[in-house]
Formats: sequence, structure tokens, C-alpha cells
Amino acid sequence: MPSNSIRRSFLAATLALLLPAAHAQPAGEGFPLKSITWLVGWPPGGSADVVSRLVAKELESKLGQPVVIDNRPGASGSIALNAAAKAPADGYTIVTVPGPVLMNIPVPQLGKELTGIAQLAKGPMVLVGTTATSKATLRDLIADAKQRPEAYSFASSGNGTSQHLAGEMLNQMAGTKMTHIPYKGGNQAVTDVIGGQVPVGMLGITPVLAHIKSGKLRAYGVSTAQRSPALPEVPTLAEGGVKGFDATQWFVVAAPTGVPAARVQKINAAIAEILAKPEIATGFAAVGVLPTPASAGETTAFVVGEQKRWTDLARQANLPLD
Repeated sequence: MPSNSIRRSFLAATLALLLPAAHAQPAGEGFPLKSITWLVGWPPGGSADVVSRLVAKELESKLGQPVVIDNRPGASGSIALNAAAKAPADGYTIVTVPGPVLMNIPVPQLGKELTGIAQLAKGPMVLVGTTATSKATLRDLIADAKQRPEAYSFASSGNGTSQHLAGEMLNQMAGTKMTHIPYKGGNQAVTDVIGGQVPVGMLGITPVLAHIKSGKLRAYGVSTAQRSPALPEVPTLAEGGVKGFDATQWFVVAAPTGVPAARVQKINAAIAEILAKPEIATGFAAVGVLPTPASAGETTAFVVGEQKRWTDLARQANLPLD
């Protein structure tokens, strides 16, 4: 039998041959080997959560590993963004980034602490009020808000969110002074608008759609330049009297900067295939958004550009973000 020293020498020689080959494998080879955590900075049931869950379910099948949604609501999504930025840059932690979002405190940004993986969807916001007490038309609402500014406030899903920004833009363009009331998510905001605790809300379509259809909420208009396929009977805010109004909310998925490019590309390619599925388009349409596939580089560039555009607008219009 060979001596122990001979066996050790043989084993060392074998490992020396195998290790370079292992190191030469692309970073995406075999990835993922365990479950992926998908952080969402908003409660279940809101637009960001629904869009993420629809894609995550399909992503499990594409990648062959569980994709676990981890809701970390609060601070306008910054809790989830900070958790993602601090996670290992290995592709096993990703995060939904809704936007635009502007904040007065430092938060992780795409192009800095975070890198884009893929775009998911775009869609409008909706200005709503309770049918029990709200004015019949947008023009009536604006006129009353001008006459009684102390009586009007608007709900959003958080400070600095796209809904907050759209509401402040409405104040700017319509000449109103409605006070912003931030919530940790759209569902509680909807409850308070229906109950009359807040006169109106600027919110995503997902939490308000069923209540608009049931007659509990009155939809004054959608924020985009075109009507929403989910609410074709609801005019745009521009059609309702605020000429030139156009604001879109969007959702992308990102990861900590430094994730190997091959892993980013693998997730991006899987999401692109998912977004092309008719059932995803149908699911997105039900919550008022459209699939918007894009490469990882295009995703980062898009978000950086959007943040700059809204930052410039907020500065020029002196929009309050506190």
C-alpha cells in the first residue's frame, strides 16, 4: 500500500490541478446555490409589494431556488435600502427600489451603494377622496381647497416618495396648500381617506383600485399624461384641469454594489423573460402598472437620471420634503 506521505503528495497534486479551474469559473456558474432574500421597504398589499411578489414567484422557477420576500416597512423605504446596502455583495440579497424618492437624510443610492439589476414596472398614481364627503370634481376640489386651505391635507405612503412629490407638484401647479400626511404604506392611508380622517390621498393604484370600483373612493384623476388601462374611465389630472401635470412612479430591483457581473446578468436575464410573460402583464395591469424590462446598466442610468430630474424640480419649485 502507498505510504501516508505518498497519499498526501498525490492529494496535494490533485488539488493543485483542480483549484485553478474552480477559480476560473465565471461568478454566475452554479448561482444561486441557496435562497435569495428580496427586501421590500413597504407593507404587504401595496404597489411595490405586489409587483415584487408577482416577479419573485416566477423568479424561483427560473433560478431553481426560493426567492423570499422580506418586508421591512418604514422611513419611506430607507430601512430596506440600508439593509440591502449593508448585505454581502454576492447576489443573495436584492431590494425593490420604488421611485422617485427624495429624502433630506442620506440613503443608499443606485450608482453608489447600490447597483441596478433590472427595471420592473411603471405606472400612475391616483388622487382620491371619500365619496361620502369629497367634492364631485377636481375643479370643485381645487376651488374649495383654495378657499379653505386649513381644511385640506393629502395622504401618501411616506415622506419624499413619488406620491408625496406628486401631491406637492399638484399644490404647486393648482395653487393649493394641502398639508402632507405621510404613512408607512398605502393601505393605512386608504383606510383614513375612506374614513374621512384625511380629505384626499395621492396614492398608487394597487391599494385604491378595489375601493374606487366599489364606490367607497372617488378618483379625481391619474397622475400620468395618459389614462391608465386599469382605470380607463378616470381622466388624467391634466384633463381634469391641471394642465401639463405628468408624474410617474416606477419600480426597479437593485443589489449591493460589487455583486459579480455574471450574477447580476443571470438575474436580469431571468427577470426579462418573466416580464415578457402574458400572465405577468395581466397581473401588472390589475394593479395599474406596465412591465418595463431593461438591462442592468440601463436600470442604474434610468434611476440616476430620474433622481436628478426630480431633485432639480423639487429645488426649483421649493417643494417641502420634511
